[in-house]
Amino acid sequence: MSDDVRQLADDYHDHWMRTSPSWAHMVGDYRFADRYEDVSRAAEDELIAADRAFAARAAAIPDEGLSLQDRATRDVVAFQATSGADWAECRTEELAVNPIFGPQVDLPLTVANLAMPTAEVAEAMVQKYHSIGQYLRDSAERHRQGVASGRTPASFAVTQTVPQLDAWLAKPLSEDPLLQTSDLPADVDADAWRARLTEAIGEAVRPGLQVYRDVLADEVAPHTRPDDRCGLSWLPDGEQTYARALAANTTTTLSAQEIHDLGLQQIASLEEEYATLGGEVLGTSDVPAIYDRLRTDPALRHHDAAEILAECETAFARARAEMPAWFNRLPAADCAIKTTTQGALGFYYPPSEDGSRGGVFYVNTSDPAAWGRVEIEALSYHEGIPGHHLQLAIASELTDMPALRRHTVFNAYAEGWGLYTERLADEMGLYSSPLTRLGMLTMDSVRACRLVVDTGLHALGWSRQQAIDYMVANSPMSTANVTSEVNRYAVYPGQACGYMVGRLEILRIRREAQERQGDGFDIKAFHDAVLDGGSVPLGVLDTIVRDRLP
Repeated sequence: MSDDVRQLADDYHDHWMRTSPSWAHMVGDYRFADRYEDVSRAAEDELIAADRAFAARAAAIPDEGLSLQDRATRDVVAFQATSGADWAECRTEELAVNPIFGPQVDLPLTVANLAMPTAEVAEAMVQKYHSIGQYLRDSAERHRQGVASGRTPASFAVTQTVPQLDAWLAKPLSEDPLLQTSDLPADVDADAWRARLTEAIGEAVRPGLQVYRDVLADEVAPHTRPDDRCGLSWLPDGEQTYARALAANTTTTLSAQEIHDLGLQQIASLEEEYATLGGEVLGTSDVPAIYDRLRTDPALRHHDAAEILAECETAFARARAEMPAWFNRLPAADCAIKTTTQGALGFYYPPSEDGSRGGVFYVNTSDPAAWGRVEIEALSYHEGIPGHHLQLAIASELTDMPALRRHTVFNAYAEGWGLYTERLADEMGLYSSPLTRLGMLTMDSVRACRLVVDTGLHALGWSRQQAIDYMVANSPMSTANVTSEVNRYAVYPGQACGYMVGRLEILRIRREAQERQGDGFDIKAFHDAVLDGGSVPLGVLDTIVRDRLP
């Protein structure tokens, strides 16, 4: 690898790990294990300046003499630094109240997955908890700044977040959720360490939570935006902010209107598939009737968390048996399945690079009936095997690549691959019945609706209710689940668009490779080309595949 490119990648990776210490800890870099994220305005300004400088360094490296992977590494730095600075300049910390992924939900899940392989890392966790307290106080101050600048969160986000904070603060200190950590090393006095951690929670985390809660309830709530103005389009700088959100999350130049129209096309195409498969499985080709049946028939809902877990494990077993026929390279790290009652309906944590922890697929079973029997298999293939686990575990094992390439995650590539594997699972014969293939369409409906609804909320001025109504009419999801989804899009603009945009782009790249290679096309070689370079912007992926499969 070019010395200039390697140095650029290593320097940027150090910058990224230093400014994202939780992610560094998650992937096995323990240099910053005593820290939590700094969301102060001063830190944000420093981040913007550093990212702009890295983007300039990347732009100054010419193509001449660079290998394919050199160019890819340079372009990864250029895109990540530019989009990172662009997004930070939008100052979204001032309005980032999030009842789905906010600190009151994310913190317990994160710390439970932070490995402590040595006594030094375990001790650093105590200081990290003090940093968490500062993070919460800084978050509160950023919201004060948002009120002062007229940039405030949506009303429902604050209304839902404050009770979550109250519930945490009401717990006895001895039952604080941050006491649920990963396993300690054998040479640590567990009782003494737990006492120090509990003290840090009492002295730093709980006071920080209280400040954060009080600022939201007393200072932010009177100025929040109502449901009919919950999207970014209602903010003074909303159009630019959303354009930058889409650029970062789709790694394309597609406009909001183009993405909206793409979603409408996908919805129409899916209706044809529903009509065909619904006639076979449910005895009707009437699409609204199919949606209603999937939404309301008790026989098609789950009712037991253990049953959901068992179905995930069975799906994993089928996938493991078939993967060698479709992939040359399989990850060394295994993927566990765990249930949770917090966070999104399903999500994945990658393995740590040092092997101390494998990948983990979490399925939320707080309300088993929220899961249709048709959906679990598609979810398992997306979040676990052959979805995010193959993608992220293989990336972490690319020891010939710079650390940056092993750990960077671009939303459109990552979620595009996850969604691609839901359909790939059908090609692999993994779905156990026509009914679970209907679940594949159900999951597609959600991702297609996301393109329409996310852009509707943030670019076209849709109300929250308008978004809910559209999604209920065009997917089999229950009104309760649709409401949760719409809430997510409202507080996390652009992210949901990466799934379908990414999947469609991966399919386009595959289709063109098949056209170029004809009978010589090898699906395993294609998957190698997609996965062997780690997470990249979609344009870079296209270049890599064209070079590998000319």
